[in-house]
Amino acid sequence: FMRMLLRAAALRRGRAASALLAMIVAAAVATAMMNLYVDVQAKLRTEFRNYGANVVVVARNQDDNGDATSLPRDAISKIESALGPKTLAVPFAYAVARTNDGRSVVVVGTDFTRARQLNHWWNVTHWPDGSAGSGQALVGMRAATVVTPKRQPFDLTFQGKTIHLAPAGLLQTGAAEDSRVYLDQTEFQTWTGVSPTTIEVAVNGSSEEIQQGMKQLATALPTADIRPVRQIMEGEANVLNKTRATLYASATLVVLTSALCVLATLIGWVFDRRRDFAIMKALGASERLVNGFFAAEAAALGVVGAILGFFIGIGVAAWIGRVNFHAPVVPRFSVFPYVLAGSIAVALISAVLPIGLLRRVQPAIILRGE
Repeated sequence: FMRMLLRAAALRRGRAASALLAMIVAAAVATAMMNLYVDVQAKLRTEFRNYGANVVVVARNQDDNGDATSLPRDAISKIESALGPKTLAVPFAYAVARTNDGRSVVVVGTDFTRARQLNHWWNVTHWPDGSAGSGQALVGMRAATVVTPKRQPFDLTFQGKTIHLAPAGLLQTGAAEDSRVYLDQTEFQTWTGVSPTTIEVAVNGSSEEIQQGMKQLATALPTADIRPVRQIMEGEANVLNKTRATLYASATLVVLTSALCVLATLIGWVFDRRRDFAIMKALGASERLVNGFFAAEAAALGVVGAILGFFIGIGVAAWIGRVNFHAPVVPRFSVFPYVLAGSIAVALISAVLPIGLLRRVQPAIILRGE
């Protein structure tokens, strides 16, 4: 039986090669898509983290003046404890100060190291060194026209206290940040006495995991409001869903195209070998044996195509990851059984119609040359 399979492939190398090539392409695409599926989602989530926080923690209680009170001193440690040490949380404290000519400007105290890690999308000419007492400020483009139009050191006053600052760099985001002046948190709090009232958090994971993280934050910080950044969360979910759909659609179209190619090859195979199958039947081969032999040929194509296509698919996935994400895609050998089973299934399904044609082969008619 095995000798007949090998001889059939050897004597009809052209048709066997075309069907095998189709199976290799289908297996390679399926392998690449399945390897990319998990890694692409993880890498896209990493890319989205570069666009800032997706959850904001805001002090809920208000004092007699209607202003929000500060968050607990250990708020960041509670956030990291609830979500894990790899969670990035950045505190922000706000105050409205005045320039020497009496113009108002919003001043924000923050941790520059954390803010720089969180907001990769900020366009900053130069970040302050972040050391307390340095007097360096990060000035928004619009705020710079108010406080330091000539990029010179300037003074700001808050509740009778004046601080002397030097612009370390300019900030441009196209949003509210352009109208603010950012200081080191410790220096800001020493000057104003205002503690952080907002913490921006980058929570990793899917939308469901982020929602679960928000519930954990609500439990850890009962006096704060936990708000999702809808633009980031919804944008991330939409992109991930569209990416998933694109991967599925691409893999499905390629597999269907390959199945049609295998189908056409197997049909041609039946017509080319009608005389061979007629002789087999004339010598006593049963319908079950002939059909099993043909199905075994198709399954062998699926097995060989799956093995070759799997390794090609791993290479393709690694290349896509390197070109698009500048990071390697980890080969997932656990997907091989699925690729192998899928390739055999596609080959056998493609053989159903040719086997139906094979049943119609009449030895007497074929051997008479009719």
